[in-house]
Amino acid sequence: MWMIARGGKLLIKRTRGVNCVPGGLVPHGRVFYSVLVGDELNLKRLPNSLVTKAESYSKELTLLEESLSRGETFDEDKQIRYSRVSAVTDTLGHYRSILGNIRELNGMMATDPALKSEAEAELRELIPRFNGYAERLLGELLPPPAFSGKPCLMELRPGVGGVEAMNFTQDLTNMYINYAHKKRWKYHILSQQSNESGSGLIAAVLSIDEPGSYDRLRFESGVHRVQRVPDTETKGRTHTSTAAVVVLPQMGEESAKEVDAYERTFKPGEIRVDVKRASGKGGQHVNTTDSAVRLTHIPSGIVVSMQDERSQQKNRTKAFTLLRSRLAEKERSEKEARERAARREQVTTTNRSDKIRTYNYPQNRLTDHRCGFTLHDIPGVLSGERLDEVINAMTQFNTAEQAKRLLNDDS
Repeated sequence: MWMIARGGKLLIKRTRGVNCVPGGLVPHGRVFYSVLVGDELNLKRLPNSLVTKAESYSKELTLLEESLSRGETFDEDKQIRYSRVSAVTDTLGHYRSILGNIRELNGMMATDPALKSEAEAELRELIPRFNGYAERLLGELLPPPAFSGKPCLMELRPGVGGVEAMNFTQDLTNMYINYAHKKRWKYHILSQQSNESGSGLIAAVLSIDEPGSYDRLRFESGVHRVQRVPDTETKGRTHTSTAAVVVLPQMGEESAKEVDAYERTFKPGEIRVDVKRASGKGGQHVNTTDSAVRLTHIPSGIVVSMQDERSQQKNRTKAFTLLRSRLAEKERSEKEARERAARREQVTTTNRSDKIRTYNYPQNRLTDHRCGFTLHDIPGVLSGERLDEVINAMTQFNTAEQAKRLLNDDS
C-alpha cells in the first residue's frame, strides 16, 4: 500500500503481497505501525514486542562486556554473538533517539503553532532516517539464514520448450554474469554444455566467488518462465518456455589432497565414482582419455557429472565441490521443511515446485509471483542493471514473512 497526499487528499493504493511507499517497498502486515504526520509523512514503528526483544539484547551485551572486563576469552561462536548483539544495541539506540526527537517536534507543533513550519522541516529530515533504522533493526532481529556469508554456485537447466528453453537458459546465464560484472564480483563458469544442434545451453554451472553472494541470490532458485515469439516462429505465435535455476552455497574448492580427505569422510560404499571418456565436439582429449567423472551419492541419490577439464583429477575436484554444495542445500531445505511442518502453516518460499517469475516479452513485463512485484523493463533486468530491484522486492517480502513468524513465536 502506498500513501501520497495530493491536493489535501490521502490516496491509497494496494499492491499484492507487499506494501509500497514513495522511495521503496515496505514489508506488509503488522511488522510496522504507520503514523501519518501532517498529510504526507509516513513513520514506520516496530511493534512493542520487537522493541522489547531488542532491549533484551542490550542486557545481554552488558553481561558479555562484563565477561570481557574480567579477562575472559571468547571463542568464535561467542565473538559472532557479541558482534550481533552489539549491532542490535547500537541500532536500537539510534531508533530510540530519533523517535524521541520526533515526539518532541510533534509536541512543539501542538503547543506552539508559530514553530510548525520549522518543526515540519526537521521532521522531513528525521523521518527517513528513523525509517531506515527501523528497517535495519528489524533485519538485525531476524535470525540470519544458513550459509548467508558463503559464495554461491548457480545451476541453470532448460525446462519445457525445446530449443527456446535452451535459449532462455543462455539468456538467464548471461543475466547473472552481467549482474556479477555490475557488482564487480569475481565469477567463473564451472561447467557449460552448449546445444550442439543449435543455439542455447543444455546446462550451465556458474560460480559466484563473492562472499555473501548466496544470501543475495538465494531467492533466484526456482522455475523461470518466458513468454515470447521465438526467432524460428514463422506465424508470430507466442511460445511459453521455462528454465530452472538452483542456487547453492559454495562450500569451497578443494585441492587434490583436500578432495581425498573429504572423500574419506564418507562411509564405505556411500559414494560411487565412475570415470569415462569425455563426450562432445572433437578435440585432442575428447574420446581418447578417461577424463570425465561422475559421482553418485548413494544415500541421497544425488549425481554429479563433470567433463569440462582435460584432467580427470581436476574434473574430480570440481565434482566434489558441486556435490558438497548440493548436499548442504539439501540439508538446509529439509531443515526448513521440518520447521514449516512444526509450525503447521504454509509460508511462501523459493521451493522449485512451481514458477517463481514470468518474463513476458510482448508486454515487456517481469512479474515475481511470490511477492507480486512487477517491472516493465525486461532488457534492463537481463542486462543486470535492474535485477537488484527484483531481488530487493523479494528480499523485503521475505523479511516481512519472517517478521510475522517472529511476532507469532513471541506472542
